[in-house]
Amino acid sequence: MRFISSVYTDIGIKKKTNQDSALVIEAQTENDNIMIACICDGMGGLAKGEVASGALVRSLADWFQNSFPSLYYSGCDSNSVRQALNDLLISMSRKIMMYGRSCGVSLGTTACVLLLCGNRYFVSNVGDSRAYVITERLYQITKDQTYIQREMDLGRMTYEEAMVDPQRNVLLQCIGASDIVEPDFYEGQLIAGQEFLLCSDGFRHIISPEEIYNALYPPMMIDEAVIRDGLRKLTELNKARLEVDNITSVLIKTE
Repeated sequence: MRFISSVYTDIGIKKKTNQDSALVIEAQTENDNIMIACICDGMGGLAKGEVASGALVRSLADWFQNSFPSLYYSGCDSNSVRQALNDLLISMSRKIMMYGRSCGVSLGTTACVLLLCGNRYFVSNVGDSRAYVITERLYQITKDQTYIQREMDLGRMTYEEAMVDPQRNVLLQCIGASDIVEPDFYEGQLIAGQEFLLCSDGFRHIISPEEIYNALYPPMMIDEAVIRDGLRKLTELNKARLEVDNITSVLIKTE
């Protein structure tokens, strides 16, 4: 499988720093191409959120380059991938928490990690950054680890109530700020022509799934420049509608 991809990030219209971090690395083996991508959203309102998100992205890059090859050549089975990503995210959560305590600050980050390997995709997620797959429609892979999502799942809150609830931005867990971190894990089949979208929550608060799908319609995403322009247009639409958060997205198309 081959991939084309692009990343777009914007500080937004209100914040003074961009606490989002993104990662896309592709590697070529003798048999196939493999890729890792990640969106990390440093916690808004917590000190040094950009430090937490940046540290996690660097750790993932190091893992992919130095530790993942042995996992790849051993078969890249889902249980091994899940365990490896769990171990990395939990370890980094402890390190970030210890760093924060040593500095007397609070910091944390979400993590939405996508690994493309062989004919499978794997997603590990903590927080409310999201992964989508786009084919004939936009399908949300991840489920937000948030208070309002839990309340909706339990039938105690409607979607309309959740969107105006004062606790709608409350996370149930995040890297570096939760004593216990339990990443969600998802997997599925890789198909030529499908797209994967990773985004921070600032990217998708105000725009609709239909607007995302139309701007990133798979047959139109023919190269990196077109993909980047699609992400840019959606980012500018968010800003025009007065989204106040940082806005970051990654799109990967399989070929």
